[in-house]
Amino acid sequence: MGDTGPPATGHYAKEPGELTQPTPSTSAPRPVAVTIAGSDCSGGAGIQADLKTFTVHGVYGASVITALTAQNTLGMRGMHSVPADFVALQLEAVFADLDVKSVKTGMLVSAGTIEAICDVLARRWSGPLVVDPVMVATSGDQLMEPDAIEVLRQQLLPLAALVMPNLAEAAVLSGQSVAGSSCEMEEQGRLLLDLGPKAVLVKGGHCGWDDEEAVDILVTASGVEMFSSKRLKTPHTHGSGCTLSAAVSANLSIGHGLESAVALAKSFASAAIAGAAERPAGRGRAPLDHLVGLDELS
Repeated sequence: MGDTGPPATGHYAKEPGELTQPTPSTSAPRPVAVTIAGSDCSGGAGIQADLKTFTVHGVYGASVITALTAQNTLGMRGMHSVPADFVALQLEAVFADLDVKSVKTGMLVSAGTIEAICDVLARRWSGPLVVDPVMVATSGDQLMEPDAIEVLRQQLLPLAALVMPNLAEAAVLSGQSVAGSSCEMEEQGRLLLDLGPKAVLVKGGHCGWDDEEAVDILVTASGVEMFSSKRLKTPHTHGSGCTLSAAVSANLSIGHGLESAVALAKSFASAAIAGAAERPAGRGRAPLDHLVGLDELS
């Protein structure tokens, strides 16, 4: 697929397999990315993971909080949703002031919240939207109300430049069983593409048929591309989906094309998982080491 690098925005990208970092000597404004997601008080996922990921990519991060969670590396203790009209008010405030280059969504919780977000996006936003369709926490806790799934399918996905479901989410959204092969991942990606997004990245990090490689499959109208990395055998992957989608959004903000943004984001997420394995935080399933990007600058 044809993919060009970013324009002269004061940033540069290394080859996939390395990290994207800001050029130190620039007076240009930093690109702005917005995350619409839930808060993780322990800092490993959600808004906190997104903002840390934006920062190490040299991107200014703004946030719209959809829910507060009481959680840590041992599990979820509770959740409190933000009223839909206040979620919309946050997003309106961001768009009214900041020169936003990309938007990503994470945990959206309810049908009303999704409808409110879609209303603002339809009126105020024409740039790239990255949708991470967060539905269930790794602990098994439900993070999206059942009636919200159809609203997500019908209203939010058609606005997206990229939808990034894991295997379980892809199965729910496509109405299929969980994919048991890369061919089935591609098939479900095509089904989701029919719902209206410009591209779908089906993430295979939790697949049970390949112990050596973690393969993600990007499906667009022009073709299919596979992104493969060595599978890291570690339980310390809390917030990996949030981090990957935030890294894609950051790279789109910088000016990378979609394929390049995905490749660089996968490199960053792999490095952050490896960093977490070396220096885990907390007493349970540790979050990614988002600050691994800063190590590259030292």
